[in-house]
Amino acid sequence: MTSNPGAHHHYWQGAFVDDEEAERRLAGLPAIVEAALAVPLETETVLAACDALATALRDPEHPVSARLAEHIPPDGEGEAEGDAAAGSAVLAELACFLGRDELTRKVRRELGSAAPQRLNRPDAKETVYEAWAPVGLVAHIAPGNGAAVAPLSLVEGLLAGNVNVLKTSSDDTLLAQHLLAELAAFDATGAIAERVVVLRFPSSRQEWLRLMCAPADAVAVWGGEAAVEGVAAHVPAGCRLVEWGHKISFAYLTRDAWDDPRTLAALAADVCLYEQQACSSPQVVYLDTEDTEEVFAFADRFAGVLATMPPPSGDVRATAEDAEITTTEMIARLEEHLGLTRVRAAADRSWRVLADVRPALTASPLHRSVWVKPLPRKQLIPTLRPMRRYLQTAGIAGSRPDIAELSRTALAAGATRIAPVGAMTAGYSGEPHDGVYALQRYSRRVAVRTDERFAATACLDDLAGPVEFPPPTGPLRDKDAVQKLNAQVSARDAELYFRSGGSTGAPALSLFSYEDYDTQMHAAARGLLAAGYDPARDRTANLFFCGGMYGSFISFFSILERLGGVQLPMAAGTDHRATAEMLVAHGVDTLFGMPSYLWQLLNEEEELLRAYGGIRKIFYGGEHFSEGQRAHLAETFGIEVVRSLAYGSTDLGPLGYQCEQSTGSVHHLHADLHTLEILDVDEDRPVAAGETGRLVFTTRARRGQSLDRYVIGDLGRALPGRCACGSRSPRFELLGRLGDVMRVATYLLNYRRFVAIASQRLGHRGEIQVVLTGGDAREELTVRIEHAAEGPAEGPAGGSAEAARAAFLDDYPELRSAVRERLLDLTVVSVDGEALERTATSGKLRTVVDRRR
Repeated sequence: MTSNPGAHHHYWQGAFVDDEEAERRLAGLPAIVEAALAVPLETETVLAACDALATALRDPEHPVSARLAEHIPPDGEGEAEGDAAAGSAVLAELACFLGRDELTRKVRRELGSAAPQRLNRPDAKETVYEAWAPVGLVAHIAPGNGAAVAPLSLVEGLLAGNVNVLKTSSDDTLLAQHLLAELAAFDATGAIAERVVVLRFPSSRQEWLRLMCAPADAVAVWGGEAAVEGVAAHVPAGCRLVEWGHKISFAYLTRDAWDDPRTLAALAADVCLYEQQACSSPQVVYLDTEDTEEVFAFADRFAGVLATMPPPSGDVRATAEDAEITTTEMIARLEEHLGLTRVRAAADRSWRVLADVRPALTASPLHRSVWVKPLPRKQLIPTLRPMRRYLQTAGIAGSRPDIAELSRTALAAGATRIAPVGAMTAGYSGEPHDGVYALQRYSRRVAVRTDERFAATACLDDLAGPVEFPPPTGPLRDKDAVQKLNAQVSARDAELYFRSGGSTGAPALSLFSYEDYDTQMHAAARGLLAAGYDPARDRTANLFFCGGMYGSFISFFSILERLGGVQLPMAAGTDHRATAEMLVAHGVDTLFGMPSYLWQLLNEEEELLRAYGGIRKIFYGGEHFSEGQRAHLAETFGIEVVRSLAYGSTDLGPLGYQCEQSTGSVHHLHADLHTLEILDVDEDRPVAAGETGRLVFTTRARRGQSLDRYVIGDLGRALPGRCACGSRSPRFELLGRLGDVMRVATYLLNYRRFVAIASQRLGHRGEIQVVLTGGDAREELTVRIEHAAEGPAEGPAGGSAEAARAAFLDDYPELRSAVRERLLDLTVVSVDGEALERTATSGKLRTVVDRRR
């Protein structure tokens, strides 16, 4: 295919341009790169766009697939049916690579996390932040024989956050240009388009190559030595040259293996798959022997196996390739007279086995051309190490001990991959390529060292700007819908099972992959640092409930493990005395647990724990402490910090965290994991700024599950402005659950109003439970108030049950109207805390118990 200078063969930051415009823009490439790098590229932006493109490519009827099919090169047969099959295979290959699961696994494996660009603390005890940063500009020089290689190389550059300029051959179709244009179109932010330039020109156009490479921070070259040398001349000093050159792979067989017909069949499959065009295809077969007669005998047997393989499909050899095969075979036949070689070849020239008594590594002319040579294992390193720059895969067949020993030896000789014979060309997600991780070659490891002012700052990026993702779309989902989705989760992604506490309904099942769980525990750990936890000094008792597939105890164990904090994994127990004695004996100063359990423990063992006086911090989850309870904890026990350690759900994991400036139920959003919408209670529309509504979360970091627009049942409102802690992560205030809002006697009553009135009017510091029943004449609402921690047993702090009833009627107009209109009977009773109803698995207080039918 020849180049037409007037055609728009180049894709430049969102537009197709001709040669003249491309040349003009190339001259200004440094300034373009600087402008693009000024705004960081979120990894999630790339993952979301790639996944959307992969979804389109999997559908043959999708317009994107139809448009790209026009640019897929033919398979060489020249038949429409064959070309269509080849096109479908290329699109399927691209879709497989671009899927979210595959790319997320790749990013995690190569760069350590799903958000490697964020400056987090690798050691929570130090205020040092590290991240993977883009090198800047990556110039990709693509090969002319791999339709999918060029665009996928650029996608790797995007995953590392770089600006990318790609050169494709003038003989190539415009597949790379159009594929990357489609990818950019799936990104509403425009950030991907800003980082993509694809040029199509011949290597003879050296000035363009120079302009591409001059401002580059890394140059990736695909091809042989000549291609690398041609580009290297344009690579400036200090620029990283990344070579993805041609490699040679070999098979190594022990005596037991080469006598096994199954091994020979597997080896033949490796040779014939891709017609040895893959770098991982075996070109040489080494036998662990010095006996040349054994080599010749094996060659004869292996030739018989190759003869039974299906003929090549679409393997059209170029004239130069055919000439190389002929020359290699003729020289080998001449050397037969010297006793050095023996040739076995098909009459139709579809395959050939070249036995050679000399062990030196020899490249094959490919197309089912295989060398067979002797190489005793003691000579493996000295024989192969001189060729270490060219080695890639060693396919080893033998006993288990042989494979272990020979793998070490082959790696020492320079091989970068060891694979079973029969699977040499197969790979796995996230596998290193030619001995390195591509994303690390396109990245820099950077660090920021700070002082003690940043002790509660877990992620430095939160001070610079909020994480922004495309707005969520699609239908709203409730718990039942998510439970149905769980039934579709693959076994690979369902590695960890949790049950919810069931405080607002029947317990539900939640599924996680270990990768997702690890990501979420790291996020929760960062939130705990922001809340004021000090892993270098705090001694923590984990007092969450454990067992029954309940997740809190296990999760907070994992969080402390990642922080490196000292912990006593005690769990909540019924023997409060034994628990308190253990706290004292081990010098615990920080408690993790459910408010209702911690409240019981502290008040029941008040004398011992007041005398101890060592508890300084409480971090709680699952429920809330009222203002009165916080005041009591400070006055009675001298506790300095009472703060939420996480706001989350069993389904979604950690959703929010408190900082040292957060009060009450105010939390920051884990914005690197989730997007938050606040929708009207009755209508599926956003509320006005500052209004209360349903909290709707879309999770971004989840493998194998789509938990988009999940209505989790909580109410809240967004808080404007920047938090005093300096973080730009969005803030919201929790205002109870939808279940806390009760429709009683035609009125809407809120459980939290009862709690607030009891605290403000009565100074009540204990727990409160509302019980609804349906009476014969009217509905009944009973407020069950825990006895005061100290004082008369007949009522709450501040007075009797009758006084509490009067306070509720005075301060709650809707309640007062319902009672006056004789639509509701109101009763207030004082009870012991143990009499309040709680969930069996988590121990949470059931705030509203609705027994109406």
